[in-house]
Amino acid sequence: MRVSYETIIPDRNSSFCTLHFKVPIKEHRWEYHYHQEVELVCVVAGNGTRHVGYHKSNYTNGDLVLIGSNIPHSGFGLNSLDPHEEIVLQFKEEIVRFPQEVEEMSALARLISKAQFGVLFSPKVKRKILPKLYEMVEAENSKRYFMLLDILIELAETSDYVLLNKEIMPHTVISKNKERLQTIFTYVEKNYDKEIEINDIANLVNLTLPAFCNFFKKTTKITFTEFINHYRIDKACNLIAQGKSVSESCYETGYNSISYFSRTFKKYMGKTPSEFNSELLK
Repeated sequence: MRVSYETIIPDRNSSFCTLHFKVPIKEHRWEYHYHQEVELVCVVAGNGTRHVGYHKSNYTNGDLVLIGSNIPHSGFGLNSLDPHEEIVLQFKEEIVRFPQEVEEMSALARLISKAQFGVLFSPKVKRKILPKLYEMVEAENSKRYFMLLDILIELAETSDYVLLNKEIMPHTVISKNKERLQTIFTYVEKNYDKEIEINDIANLVNLTLPAFCNFFKKTTKITFTEFINHYRIDKACNLIAQGKSVSESCYETGYNSISYFSRTFKKYMGKTPSEFNSELLK
């Protein structure tokens, strides 16, 4: 898994970027990245993984998240299935910043500030905003700016949201440790279905075991064991969504005990693998 800085190019004759994805998952690279622009991501439907700053969790029926400037995050197609559809707006803070005297925009300023923590809006808010996003995709560039403001103001005035992080992840955490994190993430990506020894990872990045554990916890705010479990459960969710049985999903993600797998699944998902599967079938 690559870790990268992304340069965003605004749409032609526009001050920001509008993206509408409706192509197979295999055609996208869902890298862990950051960029100067604030980003509003709307996943129309389906399951996948959200990874914003230090936060990592799963969504099961689409998503609507606002991500602040330079906050590291993965593409929301991570662990999702076809068909995957997203509408994404990427804009610099400066274009939605107004003088303090413009009281009508004070809520918008607070929203942009909260975006540094990652703002997850409720499904109800997503359903309400989605038609406006579709309309924006089809609109002429000259109208899009005012449509952007309309969407952001509506989001700013709702209280139906949660913050994904308790503290802000500086992009310097990623940029300073880019190569080492990329090595770790890539190793896990290739070996999550096997037994992984922490000593092997530590040796891979030329650290002693205590130094590696300290580095990983300081950088990601979770232990390496927690990271591995979360990564495997994400993959297990994907396998179950594809029709794999609970036991197949267990053994194909590196677990050798179904009871331990089920306990770990419930810890991270808030439900057992069977309950998760039943919800998908509704």
